Order: sequence, then C-alpha cells, then structure tokens
Amino acid sequence: MAKNDLLGASLWDAYSNKVTTLMNNPKHQGEINQEEAEAHGNRLIVADFGAESCGDAVRLYWEVDPKTDTIVNSKFKSFGCGTAIASSDIMTELCIGKTVQEAVKITNIDVEFALRDNPETPAVPPQKMHCSVMAYDVIKKAAALYLGVDTESFEEEIIVCECARVSLKTLQEVIKLNDLTTIEQITDYTKAGGFCKSCIKPGGHEKREYYLVDILRDTRREMDEEKMRVAADAGSKGSFETMTLVQQIKAIDAEIDESVRQFLIMDGGDMEVIDVKPSDDYIDVYIRYLGACNGCASSATGTLYAIESTLKEKLSKKIRVLPI
Repeated sequence: MAKNDLLGASLWDAYSNKVTTLMNNPKHQGEINQEEAEAHGNRLIVADFGAESCGDAVRLYWEVDPKTDTIVNSKFKSFGCGTAIASSDIMTELCIGKTVQEAVKITNIDVEFALRDNPETPAVPPQKMHCSVMAYDVIKKAAALYLGVDTESFEEEIIVCECARVSLKTLQEVIKLNDLTTIEQITDYTKAGGFCKSCIKPGGHEKREYYLVDILRDTRREMDEEKMRVAADAGSKGSFETMTLVQQIKAIDAEIDESVRQFLIMDGGDMEVIDVKPSDDYIDVYIRYLGACNGCASSATGTLYAIESTLKEKLSKKIRVLPI
C-alpha cells in the first residue's frame, strides 16, 4: 500500500525524510539481555515510559560501563505510531557514547532537531509532536534507576512546555525582559507552544497545570503592578535621581502609559524609551517614536513638549527628552 493511501499527501510531506526512513527501518530497535551485558562487564538498565495522551509507550535499554558511567550500547522497543518509533530510534542513538549524567541532559528538542533534514524545517507536523516527546521522560527514568535516585531529583524547575522543555521561570523572565504581549511572541522567543500546542490553553491533547495564556496574563499583571509601585515610589521628592537605571526606565514607562501613550496610539503611533543618561545638570531621556509618530512633524514639537512636561512634573525637573 502506498504511503499516500495511508496519509494525505500534504500531511506526509510535513514529515522529514529521516522520520519516514526510520519509521520503517529503525537502526536501534531491539533489546539487550542481562547475559549480554554481564559478558561485557557492564550493567543493564531497562526503563519504561508511556504517554497517556496518545497511548504510545517506549522501553529503553542501556548497557552501561560501571567504571565510567558511559552508555556503551542502547536499544529500544516502541509501542506506538511511526513518529514514536523514529523519535525513539534517534533518542537511543543520542544516548550511545554519553555518560548517564550527560544523557539526562538530552531534551525532546534535541531529538526533534536530530530528525530534521535541515535546521529550519520541523521534522514532524505540529499535531504529531506529542508522539516524539517521550525521550526526556524515559531517559530520566533510566538515569534514576542507574543512579538509585528519584526521577524528580532531575527536575529543578516546573516544566510548562514538554516539547521544548521550557520552564515556568524562563517564560516569566522572557516575558518581562522583552515586554512580550502575545502567545506568538512567546513562541518566537522560546519555542514554547510551537509544537503540539497543548500548553497554550486548556483543551489540548493533554491536561496541564500551567498554560501559556495564564502565565502571560499573570506576568503582565505583575509587570503592571510593578510599574505602579515604581511610579508611586517616584512621587517623593528627589527619589527619581536615586533610582537605578532599570528603575528609572520603569518609572518613565509607567508615567508614559498613564498619561501619554494612549493619545499616541489613538493617532496610530507609539514610542519607546531607549536609554537614560544622567549628568550634573540634566537627566537625558532618549526616546524613539514608532508607527505614525515616526517622522510626524508634531512629534518634534507639541508631542515632545507634552512628554517632557509630564515627566518633569511627575518624576524630576531635571529630565530632558531627546528623540533619536
């Protein structure tokens, strides 16, 4: 039966050549028995993991040299679709030659990238990504058995996106540092939500404790509250001059959000604070106009005066606003 009889041609084209090849001809499928490992003076580790979301399961065999903790041979058995077989095969190959401690650092993204024909094109369609994300879990299980520890000891952070192994802390930091406002931006910066998409919002193939929509909402709320706190702190005389650079920029952003930005947006424009440079006589605030404000004649006169007057009144008489 031709492959196009099993899958629509367009869906099949979404798989890399490596995936389609390993679906039918995996290199490391099989098992390692106790006698074989002992004959080589090595230790046999057998770990099982099943994905409740789709019913796939994988059994991972490690033959480990106990003197160096090196995985000298590895095989697998997979009970699932072709994607699960191909990803299990690549995962097994990535383990060979590494120490157990090195192998536990292999992520699902490492597996997916190893299945790509070229770095820019995903190896599997998004709706099948969940079939290729068992690697980290079964490796973690095998490492725990070998080292005699609990699997949770490998988890230092809360993982939100299993596909890309992106933690809650990373997501919160990236949103704050880059002032992200959409899920699409989060995916661009971190790859979270770019594969099976079940971490974006409730209703995906697997129920999760944390979702990107909630993390974005809560983090943005924290950012807004921090801006208000900074602005409130800046109300006392002379406090703006003693702030750190980051605090000054936050205070300026808070005042602009409160008094200026809404009018710029109404006219199809916006602005951003680029830098703050204090001197003996002035605190120079460098800004960049965006959208319709960029190149607008009034931005160099009335708009600039309004921004500078607001910041002088609310934060410091020494502020001088300079567009770049």
